[in-house]
Formats: sequence, C-alpha cells, structure tokens
Amino acid sequence: MGKVLLEQQRLSHTDEHSNQKSKMVKVGITGGIGSGKSYVAAIIEKMGYPVYYSDVESKQLVDVDPEIRKALIGLLGSEVYTPVGLNRPFLAEQIFRSDDLREQVNAIIHPHVRARFEQWAHEAGSALVFNEAAILFETGSYRQFDRMILVTAPEELKLSRVMRRDGVSLEEVQQRMSKQWSDDQKVKLADYVIINDGRPLLEQVERVVADLEK
Repeated sequence: MGKVLLEQQRLSHTDEHSNQKSKMVKVGITGGIGSGKSYVAAIIEKMGYPVYYSDVESKQLVDVDPEIRKALIGLLGSEVYTPVGLNRPFLAEQIFRSDDLREQVNAIIHPHVRARFEQWAHEAGSALVFNEAAILFETGSYRQFDRMILVTAPEELKLSRVMRRDGVSLEEVQQRMSKQWSDDQKVKLADYVIINDGRPLLEQVERVVADLEK
C-alpha cells in the first residue's frame, strides 16, 4: 500500500508540475504614440509567437459588431455610422472635444476587444501569447495580463516619428500624447521596458522573451 501511495503522490506532483508548465502566460505590449510598440510586436511575431493586435481588431469590430454599433449610436446618434461602417472622422471629432466622451466610447469598445482576445488566446494553443495595445495602463486592462512589456522612446523621437508617419503637425501630435500617460507613470507598472531610441531592438526583445520562457 505504501508503494502505491507514493506512486500516486509522485504522479500527482508530476501532473501538477505539467499543469503549471502548460499554463498560458498572457503578455501585454504597450507604449505611447510613436514609441514603436507595433514594431516590437512584429519582431516577437516573427520569432514565432502569436500576437493579437488590439488596435487592428477594434477597427474591425466597430464596423461589424451589432452591440458596439447599437451602443455607439445610442451615445452619439446615427451619424456615427455610415452605410459602409463607422464614421471615423465624426467619432474622432467628438472624442477629441471631451475626455468624458472618449472614456465612454472606450468603455463600449474595449470589453468586446478583450473578449475577442480571450477567445483568440484560447485558440492560439501557445504557452506564451502577446497582446499589442495602446492604452493598457490607462484603461486598467494591464491587470488582466501576467506580464507587461512597455516600449519607450525619447519624446522628441516619438514626435518626429508620428509627424512623419501620419503627416500631422507638432501640435496635433502633442495633443494626442496629452491624452496618454507619460512613460514615467507606465514604467512603475511594467515588468519589462524596451527602449526604442535607435539602438538595435532584437537583443532587447530576445532577452525579454527568454525570461518569459523560464
């Protein structure tokens, strides 16, 4: 009986260890506008890991999800949609004028994006899954992740990147940045910080991924 009990205990510990190893680790990738978080996410994806791009997914969901459509029309009126989808210029104008309205719009869209991520993560079948999104700290969504990667860059570099990428003025970029937390606020909550200031990124990303794999 003693040998049987010991064997059962050994198998139980083995199963427990196996379950711990197979537990999915969800990792958020975030950073301010112009930080290069999407570029870092693309590197990780090329390394063979599944990456969910929340900003891309949200743009698709607002066009096709009937619950989001109904809630946005209830909040902003029928003008927020056109026959082909979301009226993005109209929405951008509305939320630019009001921080409270922007928070209400985020509260409508983000739960659907998060639910889609959970489904996607379950289907990914990977021990490590990554989610790239702009405002994980600002919305409190970072609490749903096991680890958080923050991508930072000097402000002057972020400004020049966005101006060049989007063809907008310095003032417009600064206004966008003012709606997000500073890097100093985010660093306190991040598990890993990747500095995207022109230095090679691959080595930094590899170090972070290697630590996550432990």
